[in-house]
Amino acid sequence: MKETAAEITELQALLDAAYQRSTEHLRNIIKGPRRLDADVLVRVLTGMCTLNVATVTARGEPRISAVDGHFLHARWVFSTSGTAAKARHLRARPATSISYVDGERIGVFSHGDVEFLTPEHPDFAEIEAHLTKFYGSSPSSWGPDIVYCRQQPTWMVGYGDQKTLLAEVEKASAKRKK
Repeated sequence: MKETAAEITELQALLDAAYQRSTEHLRNIIKGPRRLDADVLVRVLTGMCTLNVATVTARGEPRISAVDGHFLHARWVFSTSGTAAKARHLRARPATSISYVDGERIGVFSHGDVEFLTPEHPDFAEIEAHLTKFYGSSPSSWGPDIVYCRQQPTWMVGYGDQKTLLAEVEKASAKRKK
């Protein structure tokens, strides 16, 4: 968890606003203790999450692919080859939808725009350090044209059993302390 108190507050405001703008159908499914709040999300979304990233072709056709994603500072971050179709789509049309779903355990859905982070970006070094620590090598070393992407969400909701998810976090934390 790398989020600051201000980032958690901002994420909670985003979650609340998205939920209020959601359809009645979604609000009937994701409600009560199954509606995840920002504090739970930042505690649960640690490490690598396999994300489904949806982009749009120049002809308006949807495309979806999976990437290794990391939730850092309340934003999804991922890397890919600069020659990948998703990178081309996002450069031309940065709007994207991202989902992380692990059955009934947890689901997080977000819409927003992707920004490309270059080494000159003020957040790049921290993100690259996180990814390098996780993978044991820098994603930049994996090919000649690796790009770093971060979604700036405008809408996000999450579901899961908060008590169960928090119990999992506590159990994992206790295990690491041993």
